[in-house]
Amino acid sequence: MFYDETKVYFKAGKGGDGCVSFLREKYIPKGGPNGGNGGKGGDLRMVADENVGDLRAFHFNPQRKAKNGEPGRGSDQHGKGGADCLLKVPLGTVVQRLETGEIVHELLEADQEIVLLQGGRGGRGNITFKTSVNQTPRQFTDGKAGEDGEFVLTLKTIADVGLVGFPNAGKSTLLTVMSNATPKVDSYPFTTLFPSVGIIEYPEDFDRITMADVPGLIEGAAENRGLGHRFLRHVERCRLILILLDFAATDGRDPLEDFAQLRAELDQYDPEVAAKPFFVAGNKIDESASAEHLERFRKAHPDQTVYPISAILEEGLPELKIALREHLRA
Repeated sequence: MFYDETKVYFKAGKGGDGCVSFLREKYIPKGGPNGGNGGKGGDLRMVADENVGDLRAFHFNPQRKAKNGEPGRGSDQHGKGGADCLLKVPLGTVVQRLETGEIVHELLEADQEIVLLQGGRGGRGNITFKTSVNQTPRQFTDGKAGEDGEFVLTLKTIADVGLVGFPNAGKSTLLTVMSNATPKVDSYPFTTLFPSVGIIEYPEDFDRITMADVPGLIEGAAENRGLGHRFLRHVERCRLILILLDFAATDGRDPLEDFAQLRAELDQYDPEVAAKPFFVAGNKIDESASAEHLERFRKAHPDQTVYPISAILEEGLPELKIALREHLRA
């Protein structure tokens, strides 16, 4: 199971209360105030960690709290500050307030760290109220409450290339043979139920790019049918979209209609996503019907470069890998 969205409640620590105390020692009957300040409450912080894959930790434990500050004590002892609560989240995590939907943070880079909620300030002990006209103050202040709130955490996959296509187009197979990823591969629709990110390596110069295989689209995905927005949000941050078409026309599909539908779904979801640069790869060219559909596509879209490939036989993949890198590094 892949968890890319969850609701949570976070709370920073409360500041410790100030203390009222007076020095009482032998031969010092009126030693004066010595009540210390309370410690600051712990902050609630978040850090983007490359080793965290999804939001499952927050799905099963949605309430997180930082430690409270310690209260002040006598003998001029200030309370210890509360420990911060550090939460590790995957790259691409979006933090939104539940009530308003306001996006408060996006963690897009490895080791990026934010303070989401501030801990409360510690209260003042009576030592801080001593003045020339108030030698025995009994005033103190309570520690302030830490910030809290309900949030929605949403994961949007970060990858160089987003691989899109209808079910059974061969996306998982292509990602498997081009990268180090091992997504589930089978011959039924919706084999891929969650994004898989693989690294495509170029051994000749040790370069690498990342490619994300995300769940297959269906008609109406932009209206949130099927996997809908759970799919589409994972291509928002990709720098390049690779549209994979089934040129064997499996299950009676028409690759030209599929291409038009895929472009339409992306545009209906977000015109900025549809405006991203894209490549087209025609899969299953080892099938007998592929030549006809390849020719039809080229006639219908003479200005669009198409890369004929066979993912299962690994034909045409070197040319595709070079083209992807050249575009991304240009």
